[in-house]
Amino acid sequence: MTNIMEVKNVKLNYGSFEALHGINLAFPKQKLTALIGPSGCGKSTLLRCLNRMNDDIEGIKITGNVLLEDQDIYQSRLDLVVLRKKVGMVFQQPTPFPFSVFDNVAYGLKIAGIKDKDVIEERVTESLKQAAIWDETKDNLQRNAQDFSGGQQQRICIARALAIRPEVVLLDEPTSALDPISSAEIEETLLGLKQDYTFIMVTHNLQQASRISDQVAFLMNGDLIEAGSTQEMFLAPKKEITSNYLNGRFG
Repeated sequence: MTNIMEVKNVKLNYGSFEALHGINLAFPKQKLTALIGPSGCGKSTLLRCLNRMNDDIEGIKITGNVLLEDQDIYQSRLDLVVLRKKVGMVFQQPTPFPFSVFDNVAYGLKIAGIKDKDVIEERVTESLKQAAIWDETKDNLQRNAQDFSGGQQQRICIARALAIRPEVVLLDEPTSALDPISSAEIEETLLGLKQDYTFIMVTHNLQQASRISDQVAFLMNGDLIEAGSTQEMFLAPKKEITSNYLNGRFG
């Protein structure tokens, strides 16, 4: 199995507080890895290390290596715009910009310097189709994206992330603000996209992790307790603490 990203002995400090204690984890290409664990265990902090979104936080220090196709993303000369084109992000709350569906999805393309209107139109259409939101938006592409339902807005945000053709998409609890029907639609969308993209997803929903992930990584108190294939982790975890968490005994 080919790994597209890997973290090696990643430690993260907020001032004197160490939030991540030497994480080692590989992310297989064209698979979905779910990061699970109790609130405050470091899942979202680790996720944000993968496209350097923690960089702007005051007093933060990150050591270790984060490799994207064997290139360390923390080397000083790396262009963050290029990195975030390769490693996209979808947040917990749907975050469409307050303009049209079309302009939302085209936003990243324009930032990337793509000016050809035909290319932009083709990429917007393709991305909306990939995110399973084309049928609901094709007659309303000039409508404000914020006028759509929460689930539709989240799929528009997924389309926006896909439009720049990233190699990896980070998902920070992408369905936690949505109703069960919208959540199921997002899950179905992600399942259909795994053949083209690598997903790394933080989720509190263990049933969701068991349904759509290929690999699960369990974090607790800033440590990676264990990681493995979803089937192995849910059916035969190696550590008792993992079993206790997966069986709802805490967390």
